[in-house]
Amino acid sequence: MPKVTIAIATLAWDDSLSVCLASLQAQTYRDFEVIVIDNSGNSGDAQVHQTGATVISNPRNVGFGSAMNQAFRQSTAPYFATLNDDTVADPEWLSVLVRAMEQRPEIGMCAPRIQLAGPDTLLDSAGMLVCPDGSSRQRGHLQPAARYNRSEEILFPSGCAALYRREMLQEIGLFDEDFFLYCEDTDLGLRARWAAWECVYAPEAVVEHRYSHSAGRASPLKAYYVERNRLFVAVKNFPSAALWLVPWYAGERYLWHLWYALRGQGAAAAYRESNSGFDLLKYVLRAHLALVKHWPQLWRKRKTIRRRLTSRQFRALLRRYSVSPRQVAAL
Repeated sequence: MPKVTIAIATLAWDDSLSVCLASLQAQTYRDFEVIVIDNSGNSGDAQVHQTGATVISNPRNVGFGSAMNQAFRQSTAPYFATLNDDTVADPEWLSVLVRAMEQRPEIGMCAPRIQLAGPDTLLDSAGMLVCPDGSSRQRGHLQPAARYNRSEEILFPSGCAALYRREMLQEIGLFDEDFFLYCEDTDLGLRARWAAWECVYAPEAVVEHRYSHSAGRASPLKAYYVERNRLFVAVKNFPSAALWLVPWYAGERYLWHLWYALRGQGAAAAYRESNSGFDLLKYVLRAHLALVKHWPQLWRKRKTIRRRLTSRQFRALLRRYSVSPRQVAAL
């Protein structure tokens, strides 16, 4: 039985996946297996099989969360790693993550230092932060990676590259497959923190990432699912005292999006380069209609979350690792 299962979901059998798998073959830590989940609807590629990876072929795109759950159920390793197909892992990546995880049994999640591909050595993620409206953003995004060189406790890791303890996942549940795309890691991370599992950041575990290779940095697909799923996150995980404030903070974020869009900055401006502002409004309305449709189901899931923290302790945790509506709009 390998000690680590590395799960990689893919929508395209291209060079990016080959490079990612080659970086895993170069790992100094060798006690692991690789499972590639093919969501492209095509059969497994011979080059992937040559790497020794197990391939799960789906007839259609079942989403990130479902793909990760498929790999988890097929494995028995005590540690479960998620990795995007457009990443390149440093040879010491897995070794550092496992070593950090084994410091204490209370550590259920570990985040590496995810850097953006390119010569500037800018950070993609040093863990995640949560806005009071339910949005989540990468900690340290677009800042020099050297600023985040200290190991410390963080809220939870980005699903782009993360290591999870199997015991934790068996206790709190796996990725919520209703999210389909985006924010599954936020939901999972918050459920883990409710159950008092800890997360550490291991800066010496380095991964290079080509940002939003699969769905695009500012695509209509991403706009809809990010907006819908931040609502799902809040309804499922926020304490009642924080949940009532979500519309207020969302309204503030919308105003900042408008402000930055007029100045040609931020995510809204990037979206308008190839889409209309009316389309963006349409996706926001559609996301809220989806919330109404799924509200009963989300509320049932909310009641099943294992809670070892009090609501006050959880709110303090959210405040400690928060990002403002303006910061979300500016990214």
